[in-house]
Amino acid sequence: MRGKFITLEGIDGAGKSTHLRWIARFLRTRGIRLKVTREPGGTATGEKLRRLVLGGTQQMHPETETLLMFAARREHLEKVILPALRCGKWVLCDRFTDATYAYQAGGSRVAWGKIRALERWVQQGLQPDLTLLFDVSPAVGRRRTERKRRPDRFEREREAYYRRVRAAYLRRARGGARRIRVIDAGGTLADVRNRLEIIFTKHYL
Repeated sequence: MRGKFITLEGIDGAGKSTHLRWIARFLRTRGIRLKVTREPGGTATGEKLRRLVLGGTQQMHPETETLLMFAARREHLEKVILPALRCGKWVLCDRFTDATYAYQAGGSRVAWGKIRALERWVQQGLQPDLTLLFDVSPAVGRRRTERKRRPDRFEREREAYYRRVRAAYLRRARGGARRIRVIDAGGTLADVRNRLEIIFTKHYL
């Protein structure tokens, strides 16, 4: 039986990494075989492209950035995601294509149609079974990221950029994608985890 493909999305500072660790523990304690991965990255090639895209100090053309994201994604699908799903594992992925629509289309204003064409070519119809969109305001996200590590190139963007990213995420959620569950990530950890437990228990376990 094919495993389930679950992705986590949200602007920087929404708490994805913290919630991903909790979800992984929650699922494993219920006997789910799980592969945890991330984008960009997840493979040797993908991690090199991640460093190129996120770690650079020079501005990259948004369409170049988009193409690199999908190059890493193709490798990720071929070597990690699809093999895990085929052998019945669930895949828990920190970001996937919704992030490209949000950051490259929303934030950097790459045409949605160009991303849609790459999505069809690279993914061949594959979509996540569930996407958890952790939603916070850009102001909250920035306050959280400033308290942490040195920011990457995206985290250094201005608040107006993040308003566009958030708007693009919410546009994706409204656009008929029933798989996307929007979660208010501005509340307490207990509130968010209670919501996650309800989602998984009622619909996926």
